Amino acid sequence: MCGRFTLFASPETIQAEFDLAEPPANLAPRYNIAPTQPVAVIANHAAARRVELFQWGLIPSWARDPSIGSRMINARAETLAEKPSFRTALRKRRCLILADGFYEWRKDNGSKTPFFIHLVSRRPFALAGLWEVWQTPDGVRASHLHHHHHRAKQPDRGVARPHAGHPAARGVRGLARPCAVGPD
Repeated sequence: MCGRFTLFASPETIQAEFDLAEPPANLAPRYNIAPTQPVAVIANHAAARRVELFQWGLIPSWARDPSIGSRMINARAETLAEKPSFRTALRKRRCLILADGFYEWRKDNGSKTPFFIHLVSRRPFALAGLWEVWQTPDGVRASHLHHHHHRAKQPDRGVARPHAGHPAARGVRGLARPCAVGPD
């Protein structure tokens, strides 16, 4: 998956698109969300659907060193069940990562060209994610996020990807929506 994505939709648009009881508070537009930064998610643990901020970079609950989180930002959906770091989160802690576009880079003749991939409608969508709670040695608990993606052989309808891997994007109502790709 991407190492950068965006979320610049208004809180009211996010509320309507994801069927939230109220718009998310304190959610500023972001055009370059990177690993280790806070990410807007809808986690599967709350009784009501609401937006929370989790840090991007999964730290397994059993890990002793939090620095592992900066390396665990993406994984292939096909191998999640096999990896000890993801097994429990895959069974118990899933979430929707809110986005309205992401960046992918294509290598051409030694240079990299960025592409901004988004829905044609420019509406926000959800990426599949896992989350985990990690506790520091002094007892402070924090939620951390991991994104997983599918490696597809064929592009989604309406998407020409710069390379084979891409995020597992989900419409909130379970519908696939066409995407647009272009250099940014």
